Amino acid sequence: MKAGLQQAWLRRGPLACLLLPLALLFGVIGRLRRSLYRANLLPSEKMPVPVVVVGNVVAGGAGKTPTVIALVQHLQAAGIRAGVVSRGYGRSGEGCLEVLPETPPELSGDEPALIRRATQAPVFVAARRADAAYALLAAHPATQLIVCDDGLQHYALQHDLEIAVFDDRGAGNGWLLPAGPLREPWPARLQRGAGPQGRGIDLVLHTGALPAFGGFRSTRRLADHALRADGSRVALGSLAGTPLIALAGIARPQAFFDMLTARGLSLAQTRALPDHYDFDSYPRPADEGYTLICTEKDAIKLFSRQTDALAVPLVFEPEPAFFAAFDALLASRLSPLPSPHGHQTA
Repeated sequence: MKAGLQQAWLRRGPLACLLLPLALLFGVIGRLRRSLYRANLLPSEKMPVPVVVVGNVVAGGAGKTPTVIALVQHLQAAGIRAGVVSRGYGRSGEGCLEVLPETPPELSGDEPALIRRATQAPVFVAARRADAAYALLAAHPATQLIVCDDGLQHYALQHDLEIAVFDDRGAGNGWLLPAGPLREPWPARLQRGAGPQGRGIDLVLHTGALPAFGGFRSTRRLADHALRADGSRVALGSLAGTPLIALAGIARPQAFFDMLTARGLSLAQTRALPDHYDFDSYPRPADEGYTLICTEKDAIKLFSRQTDALAVPLVFEPEPAFFAAFDALLASRLSPLPSPHGHQTA
């Protein structure tokens, strides 16, 4: 089977001949790295509270941040005090800091700022996730659980629960980077003992409409309102017939544009920008008579530059069975914790 796939790749031409060996080398390096962590030859730090990692097996955005927000809100509703750690992809600097409402998104990263705004939970960023976790627990000692935004392949911080998020790409062509989209082998990573701490992925959540394989599902839709920079709301339906310029600096901009048009909005122009776009170099064109509309993630940076823009929140809802499975896995990990990290279930 593998040999047949290799021959198919080689028939694609010189570029494929280069990418395939690189992907195989990437796989060897990944296996060696996991083995070193498993043998304790590379250090991996265990936190005094459970660490839940939400991440991708495929490269690119698949819905990690909405999943983190949904999980934290679910935990808060259950009375569990959760905090979030992240590397803060795309931010300037590598120091450890707490993300506060007044923290410039350039220092925190857009996704940590969005998580902080949506949940009001403590959020810390650092180049080393363990540093962020220690700082979070020192500043907020009542924290009972840490959610790690991304980091399935980051083994220096030990994982207690792992959630892999997939969109409609699934596992793509099944090859590791750069010949395919995978950061690590799939579905082998599902197997117990596959990870550096002897565990496999605990839960799989699909964020797209057409899951490629088994797992829990979620729905995503636009909210019924848009937000102004001052936090006031505009009914989305009231924008029908208004000429709009839609901006999206996310992994899949077209998905946002399609959702807008499906709600009956007229898009005079669409502008797909690089993921985590900083808007520093964004030249506002001659667009008198048009309204700029963007995602909440883009608004984190855009509102300080374009105060008349509108942002449309995403309503992201994992199915109830996902939360039930998550709660069941989490129960045994929370119950033995001593005060102040204990949790009493209702």
